[in-house]
Amino acid sequence: MVTHGIVLGYVISHNGIKVDKAKTDLIVNLPPPTSVKVIRSFLGHAVFYSRFIKDFSRIAKPLTNMLAKDFPFHFS
Repeated sequence: MVTHGIVLGYVISHNGIKVDKAKTDLIVNLPPPTSVKVIRSFLGHAVFYSRFIKDFSRIAKPLTNMLAKDFPFHFS
């Protein structure tokens, strides 16, 4: 049998489920967001790994607030 493998961005082995390092490196190296559309895309990628991030909703709250309709976009 296979001892470990990558399925849908997760590394699955006899030790359990872990995050694929290549996927997290890709997210870390993304350029800063320039529009609401880019923030929405980033949050979509980050939510995929939210089960591995403690207090993810608290950390992502400022970015989620920027998605509001009347919120001015100012990312610094």
